[in-house]
Amino acid sequence: MSVHHPDFVVAKPVIHIFAMPTARSEVTSQAIYGTGVLLLEKRSIWRHIRTADKYTGWVSASGLRALDAGPYAPGDLSVRVAGLSANIYRDPDAIRHAPLLHLPWEARLELIPEKRDDSAPWLPVRLVDGQAAWVQRGNVSFGASLLSIDETLQLARRFLGITYTWGGVSSFGFDCSGFTQMLMRQRGIMMPRDAAAQAVWSGATAVERMDLQPGDLLFFAASAAKITHTGMYLGCGEFIHDTMHGHPGVQISRLDDKPWTSLLSAARRVKPPAIGRCRNPSDTRANAFKAPSLFRPPQASQPKGGF
Repeated sequence: MSVHHPDFVVAKPVIHIFAMPTARSEVTSQAIYGTGVLLLEKRSIWRHIRTADKYTGWVSASGLRALDAGPYAPGDLSVRVAGLSANIYRDPDAIRHAPLLHLPWEARLELIPEKRDDSAPWLPVRLVDGQAAWVQRGNVSFGASLLSIDETLQLARRFLGITYTWGGVSSFGFDCSGFTQMLMRQRGIMMPRDAAAQAVWSGATAVERMDLQPGDLLFFAASAAKITHTGMYLGCGEFIHDTMHGHPGVQISRLDDKPWTSLLSAARRVKPPAIGRCRNPSDTRANAFKAPSLFRPPQASQPKGGF
């Protein structure tokens, strides 16, 4: 998802967003290919940017391309990668040459309409650098239909086994809150990037553990003062999450198992989105409902989480 009136577009499959203008600082998030971002500041080879979810940080200038000639992949010319990944080729042939790019889920590409054949298995696309290329039709989708809760949970299972990556927001590796944020986005809901901010976001209301429903968000804390992990409830006592615990990656766990049963701190149910727009992720005020007595009230913490 791109910002309104972007200055730059992401020109690599995935770029790291750093806390400071140095690759030795913490990776706080990522941005994926074809995403428009807003420039805030330049410093040597570094660019301070803002993403569509209001996240700010530093990226290498080599990972961006200026949008001097207008937006990339606007409107009906936009397609997005619909599989866990997709290869992009110089010709409509997967054998003749090695892929030009290997892109993650949700990466955006711009169609070349004058070369398009609606019956052909390949689609012509223009890359961020202006180069013409080809993608197999089955690897992309036109637009994005909003998913129901059940469809979102089915989608979540497609990512089982994807490795955990701190700061990750792509199918090449998520962190816990990047994973849940991506799932909610498929329902047309843009919530904050980090678990602590998601837990106090006004776009969701508190629910009791005994009243959990599929699609509810779960928040975990090693202490009452810190929300450090999140996942999504599947039903029947199970939840899906991206975790460093055990075998790092997207997995399904039981809420009654250790360590999760003792770490559960809050559960939230996201309000339905307004028709035709995503909910504002910058509104992280605690909602008017009191946290249920069963759970410790969520409080601000370090960013994404360490479970």
